Amino acid sequence: MIKRAVVLSSGGIDSTTAMALAKNEKYEIYSLSFRYGQRHSTEIDCAKKVAKALGAKAHKIIDIDLGQFGGSALTDDIKVPKHERMDQLDDTDIPITYVPARNTIFLSYAMAWAEVLKAGAIYIGVTAVDYSGYPDCRPEFIKAFQTMANLATKTGITDEISLKIKTPLVHMSKGQIITTGHDLGVDYSLTISCYDPDAKGRSCRQCDSCLHRIKGFKEAGLTDPTPYVS
Repeated sequence: MIKRAVVLSSGGIDSTTAMALAKNEKYEIYSLSFRYGQRHSTEIDCAKKVAKALGAKAHKIIDIDLGQFGGSALTDDIKVPKHERMDQLDDTDIPITYVPARNTIFLSYAMAWAEVLKAGAIYIGVTAVDYSGYPDCRPEFIKAFQTMANLATKTGITDEISLKIKTPLVHMSKGQIITTGHDLGVDYSLTISCYDPDAKGRSCRQCDSCLHRIKGFKEAGLTDPTPYVS
């Protein structure tokens, strides 16, 4: 029987590594990305390249508009916080780059596609280490969603498929994630992490996500292939 997995893909390090792990575990990959009103489309371009490079059976890009609600620096007219160094980051509160209910919404779409595909797994590259302030990256959230998914679907209530929400990176640091992907042959030049790249798609180097990426590559002892603004 073919093992199928829907993999949520943002074109970033975490989701790309999660996809590589799904491939390594012999799943047939169905990549799912979203245009959700985010600040830039570069991540969608990267997600397309990643899906092709990792041999996804299909890649769907769904249009939804979370910008209608706003409330995040990624979907609203709110400046993305910039810092010079990691020690300037505030990890004591939920970041302004948190998008309200984003992972809940993304997982709901993935659940629907998984039911149609009769896929037994959804992979999501959440990590509770570097982004512990995000409520929808916590293991208890994932566990609750998995319970709901198996109550809310035909395949779940008929016991045809017990859907698993797989979070292989949840307890890894960024350096560990990059090392894992590197060992699996992931080409991280295809990915982007920046919340606020320029018109040429170059990363800003100063947003929280860029700083975590830079730190992660240093921890892994590898060269970061992403282009940065000088």
